[in-house]
Amino acid sequence: MDAAHPVPGAQAPGAAPTCFRHPGRESYVRCTRCDRNACPDCRREAAVGYQCVECVKSGHQGARQARTAFGGRITARPYATVALIALNVAAYLVELVRPETLDRFGVLGSGVLAPPADYDPVTYVPHLSGIAHGEWERLLTGAFLHLGPTTWPMGILHIVFNMYWLWNLGRVVEDRLGVLRFLALYLLSALGSSATIYWLAPHSLAVGASGAVFGLAGGYWVLSRRQGYDPLGGNQMMITLVLWMVLSAGFASWQGHLGGLLTGLAAGAALGYAPRQQRGLVQAINLTAVLAVVAVVIMIATDQLAPIS
Repeated sequence: MDAAHPVPGAQAPGAAPTCFRHPGRESYVRCTRCDRNACPDCRREAAVGYQCVECVKSGHQGARQARTAFGGRITARPYATVALIALNVAAYLVELVRPETLDRFGVLGSGVLAPPADYDPVTYVPHLSGIAHGEWERLLTGAFLHLGPTTWPMGILHIVFNMYWLWNLGRVVEDRLGVLRFLALYLLSALGSSATIYWLAPHSLAVGASGAVFGLAGGYWVLSRRQGYDPLGGNQMMITLVLWMVLSAGFASWQGHLGGLLTGLAAGAALGYAPRQQRGLVQAINLTAVLAVVAVVIMIATDQLAPIS
């Protein structure tokens, strides 16, 4: 190669070294990773020496994502808890506009609903409604509805107390589990609550997030025990919640509370006691087993409501 025609991009012999990103800037500092010269704007201090911004970016991309104690991704805020509260409040606003939403989407195994306000008594034909008659969505939608304004003041107290406990418990459990595992625990608890109502009180209409919230309480208790401390020891929030569970059973659906609590305990154990090796896979299998038990309860409830031929 002719010395008069150097390789493109190469520095002339004796010339001062320049930044690999800014050829007009002199730099005598090299990246400890790629050995390229980098000016002060293009380098970052490392454990030993400096690294260029491209190597720093590449290192961050290859770093492992921080995880919670039970394998979930760490988030800065309780996004799932806030989203669940927003869904409950939105559903309540829909109830204010359309009160018939309660009858149509509440948890009901089988029953004849009241006719609409504008029905014709001559042509109206009552029909059976409920989960046993193909309205499977009630198993989840009922957990996002609450007593309407016609039951004042219980209607507003119903959603206020449930959202209060959802916020206080939800953000703690979500912080330990991460978004996806937290949602799995909550929705499984809601489904287990509805399945128990369907089985033990199939002809009663029930609504409310309390079953799912009690599931969070059960999951919180298991996770706390798994981490080695007593969740009731000096914890005023949990002691108050236990008292609320006992008192509310007298005027609310104790079947739903029981089902949600048991499902939450099972789901909490499925998540908390999975081994570190292949933890995500084991947790998924465990939660699937809990879901299978809930499905069996639903099948039993459906079978007991089947018409006798």
